Amino acid sequence: MKILVTGSAGFIGFHMCRTLLQSGHTVVGWDNFNDYYDVALKERRHAHLEPCAGYTGVRADLCDYEALLACCRQNRFDVFCHLAAQAGVRYSLEHPFAYQKANQEAFLNVLEACRHAEIERLVYASSSSVYGGNTKLPFSETDPVDTPVSLYAATKKSNELMAHAYTHLYGIRTVGLRFFTVYGPWGRPDMAMWLFTEAMLQGKSIKVFNHGDMRRDFTYIDDTVKGVSAALFAETLAPYEIINLGNHRSENLMDMIRTLAACLGVEPRLEMCPLQPGDVTATYADIERARERLGFEPETPISEGIPKFVAWYKAYRALSSEPLS
Repeated sequence: MKILVTGSAGFIGFHMCRTLLQSGHTVVGWDNFNDYYDVALKERRHAHLEPCAGYTGVRADLCDYEALLACCRQNRFDVFCHLAAQAGVRYSLEHPFAYQKANQEAFLNVLEACRHAEIERLVYASSSSVYGGNTKLPFSETDPVDTPVSLYAATKKSNELMAHAYTHLYGIRTVGLRFFTVYGPWGRPDMAMWLFTEAMLQGKSIKVFNHGDMRRDFTYIDDTVKGVSAALFAETLAPYEIINLGNHRSENLMDMIRTLAACLGVEPRLEMCPLQPGDVTATYADIERARERLGFEPETPISEGIPKFVAWYKAYRALSSEPLS
C-alpha cells in the first residue's frame, strides 16, 4: 500500500515508517521538525529513514492545507496514518495556542484532505489523557471522557469528536488510538524515562511528582507499533472506532524508577514534589477491544523494555556529539 505517515520524525511516527517500509509498503513521511524538543534527535531519526527504498520525506506543516491536499491528491494514498501532534500535558499550560494549531487546526486539515483526496481510512493518535480524572480502573473506551484536566487532553477528545462527524457525514473510516505512556529506543526527551535516565547518569536528582504515588501503563514502542499496524490494515473494523493501546499493566512509578536505576547501576536521588496541574495519578488500559478488533496482545513488561531503552540510550549518547553534562 501507499501510506502517508505524519510525525515521521517523531518517536512513534519514526518507528511506524520503519516498520511499514520493512513490510514493503511505500511511505511518505510528513513532519515540520518543530523545536518542542531537540531537533537534532528528529534529524537523526529522519536520517535513518531517508535512504530507505520506498520512502519520501516531506518537510512541511499540516496547517498548510493546500500543500497537504496537493500531496494527498498527487500520491493517492490508501491509508492516512496521522501521528503528528503537539504533545505534552505540562507544556500545554504555558503554550496553549500551540495545541490549537497543531492538534485542532491541523486535524481539521487532515480530515478535509482525506475527504477531498478520497482517502478511505484515517488512523490517528488519541491519548489516554482523555480519561482525565477518572478513578475507575482500568480505563475502558466506554467510560465517560467529558472531564479533561488539561488542554492537551481536551484537544485529543476534540479530535475524536471531529473524526466522528466526518465518518458520519462523508463515510471516512476513522480509527482513534488512545496511547498509554509509550517508551523505548528513539523515545522523547521530554518524557520521564529519558529525563530520569539523563539525570541519573549525571548524578542529578529527579523530580518525583505526587510524592511517588503515581501509576502508569508503560507501553513499549514495539507493542504500540504492532497495534497501529493492525489498525491500518484490519478488515473487520466499524466505520468509526476508538481503541485503547496500552500494556494492560499499571506500574507503580517508584517500581519503574528502581528498575531504571538498577539498569543504570546508580542510586537515584529523589526530589519528592506535589501533583502537577493537568497530571493524573493513574493510568491503566482495558485492552479487550484491541484484542477483539486488532488481535493486539502486548508482550513487553518494563523489566524487559527498560533495559532495551537504556542500552539504546547509552549507544545513542556515545555516538552523539552531545555530552552528558
